[in-house]
Amino acid sequence: MAKQTITPTLPPSRRRVRTAIAMASAASLLALSGAAQADATLDKIKSRHKVVVGVLLSGGPFGSIDPTTQKPVGWNIELARDIARQLGVDLETVQVQPSNRVQLLQQGKVDLLIAGMEWTQERNEILGFAPTPFYKVGGVAVVPNNSPIRRWEDLRGKEVCLSQGSNYAKPLTENYGATVKGFKSSSESLLALRGSNCVAAVHDATLLYPLLANNPEWKSYRVIAPELIPGNSVVWTRKGEQDTSAAIDKIVQGWHKSGWLIATEKKLDITPPSGALIELHDKFKAG
Repeated sequence: MAKQTITPTLPPSRRRVRTAIAMASAASLLALSGAAQADATLDKIKSRHKVVVGVLLSGGPFGSIDPTTQKPVGWNIELARDIARQLGVDLETVQVQPSNRVQLLQQGKVDLLIAGMEWTQERNEILGFAPTPFYKVGGVAVVPNNSPIRRWEDLRGKEVCLSQGSNYAKPLTENYGATVKGFKSSSESLLALRGSNCVAAVHDATLLYPLLANNPEWKSYRVIAPELIPGNSVVWTRKGEQDTSAAIDKIVQGWHKSGWLIATEKKLDITPPSGALIELHDKFKAG
């Protein structure tokens, strides 16, 4: 006769206790794995004594290549450099494009992003960030002086150039009925505008205002305002890395409290000056 294995049946009360213990253990393991993920980037930065920051160098005072030294310069670089200084590590910058910046961060090719990316709910779903903004900016359109387009509503049914992954695509299509054409970079988008491949190009105001003010080849173009969906510019991290986000946020708050960002804006001759920087300076200086 074959042996029969009998599994004892636990009383309901003991089964509930065992289930609760198992659930608590699973929760503890998840918490530990989350903590390990949160610490990963900050620990890596400290252990290798270097932070790798993805920066957007689309031209103008916010990020460009110095033609003399062939080195990156501008607002994005100044911020990245001071983050490295305050973390006590060296800095490595990686030039990113709107089309690949999110992937480079998610793949671990860069530790942080300072890359012309304003906070949006969609980006919030897939990335982490330092909550305190370091700037506030919206989009404006650039069109030829002789263009009949005078306001955003005039773009309905027209083709508009912008960068791939731009958060201006949604309001342009949904609110104003434009047809958007995405390009790998803002430079390619603006080149397409000059080649009459679209009626307007939409990018950050911080890129287009200096471009038109300082470059003679753009004297026959003008800007369409007010700014489209102005939003908070933040330093981006990978999703779930709370320790990294907290460390960077402390640095950003210090920038506002000391007025360093206002001084940096003046040093780089960024105009018009940002009213948001003054408001944030007053806020953090007071409390």
